[in-house]
Amino acid sequence: MITAAWIESVCLDFEGVTEHPHFDKKAFKFKNRIFATLDFERGKLSIKLSEIDQSVFCDFQPEKIYRANGAWGKQGWTIFAFNTLKSAMLIDALTLGYVMISQNKNKLS
Repeated sequence: MITAAWIESVCLDFEGVTEHPHFDKKAFKFKNRIFATLDFERGKLSIKLSEIDQSVFCDFQPEKIYRANGAWGKQGWTIFAFNTLKSAMLIDALTLGYVMISQNKNKLS
């Protein structure tokens, strides 16, 4: 079972990542840029992905992985119903989000 502590551990294992409150969620940042937010109460992990990565994940399991509403989704924010997914998939998605932000490859915002 995926826990908040597990997600936090994965995010904080990336070099230079810090955790901050973000409204009623936890945000994970690299150099002040958010790449993921955790809403544990609702079972949702939002990850900022490239347009291509977002499409791949959303096409794979659209009932469990989907674009955020409105402009957020168009900017790459992708919602993962993490309690229903395998940990390896979440690690892959978090890694892609972190790499995009840390290498400043964010062309969506």
